[in-house]
Amino acid sequence: MEKAKMKSARAGTKTGTAAPRKRRKRLPKGAYSQDEVTEIFHRFSVQRPEPKGELEHVNAYTLLVAVVLSAQATDAGVNKATRALFAAADTPQKMLGLGEDKVREHIRTIGLYRNKAKNVIALSKALIEDHGGEVPPDRDALVELPGVGRKTANVVLNMAFGQPTMAVDTHIFRIANRVRLAPGKTVDDVEENLLRTIPDQFLQHGHHWLILHGRYVCKARKPDCAACVIADICKSKEKTCDIPAALVPVEQKAIS
Repeated sequence: MEKAKMKSARAGTKTGTAAPRKRRKRLPKGAYSQDEVTEIFHRFSVQRPEPKGELEHVNAYTLLVAVVLSAQATDAGVNKATRALFAAADTPQKMLGLGEDKVREHIRTIGLYRNKAKNVIALSKALIEDHGGEVPPDRDALVELPGVGRKTANVVLNMAFGQPTMAVDTHIFRIANRVRLAPGKTVDDVEENLLRTIPDQFLQHGHHWLILHGRYVCKARKPDCAACVIADICKSKEKTCDIPAALVPVEQKAIS
């Protein structure tokens, strides 16, 4: 009798009382073993021990604004525009006091500056009204702000709050597919694939290493394989060299 009850209880669990387990999305497999991935990121960590984003900012709020402004613009172009802007307004309160017209004047050299000025004012107002003037350390809250998408939220969470997020930009999307590290047809797929692929100890700086590698070595038009520290491991069909560059620290220069 007791065995029958136990059997019935197990059957009940299977038939509906337990919440169904969410299946992990099937993603394309990368071309590297776990040891190879670890070696790739070890070399990146030796080359750039403390990688930094190239957008200038003084706090979490100015970082958020800078990333919003960087959409379809270069970091250098954003920095030129924001130096004077942030000198005048480095908090949501000051930005609202500055007003949309003056924000627009400061950023007029950046693409889509009219719409971006509206978003900067709107997100500043939302931060004051909904978050006490502070940038929330939460992705769901961040993406509710005007002009803020998942990539922007991930950058802010990583740089301002030290969270191991993966902000996939054009450089990372290109590299993940070109070198077959974490292939994917969409930005979201590449993000998830990279988070599954990169060892935990390298996740904090992972997106910066990939961005800088894509910006200065594995360039869009023609990869500079002779300058690549992972040339011997790389499995890209486009690579032109199998000999890795010398593994020495590289000084990260500020972009003007």
